[in-house]
Amino acid sequence: MAGRGGYTLTVRHGSAVRREHFDELAEALAELERRAEQVRAEGPLEGLSALRDFEPGRQVHARLEISTGGLLRRRDAGVDVMGDGSTVPYVGGIRRRALEPDRGDPYAAVADALEGAR
Repeated sequence: MAGRGGYTLTVRHGSAVRREHFDELAEALAELERRAEQVRAEGPLEGLSALRDFEPGRQVHARLEISTGGLLRRRDAGVDVMGDGSTVPYVGGIRRRALEPDRGDPYAAVADALEGAR
C-alpha cells in the first residue's frame, strides 16, 4: 500500500475508527473480509438495555466500508457485523441500503456493488 490508493477501507469498531488505503479493489475486499471475520471471532455481544432492550442481533458490533472515487462519483459499500455474529452487506454511505447476497456470500455482494462502480 503506497500512499493513498483509489479505495479506502474504513473500520468502525467500538469507539475506534481506522482507515486504510488500497490501490486495488481486490486488496481492499480481502482486508474487509479479514477484518470482519476477526470481529466475528470475538464472539457475540451481550444484550443492551437503554430505555428499551436491544438483542445482540439488533446491535452493530462493527461497520466496515469501502469507498471509491472522489466527491462526485463516490461509491460506498460494506458490511455491518451484528452483535450475534451475522453480517449484513449494504451499499451507500449516507443512504444505506441492505443488499441481498447472491450465493449467500455477503462479501461477494459488496464486491459486486463496488465492481459495478468502476
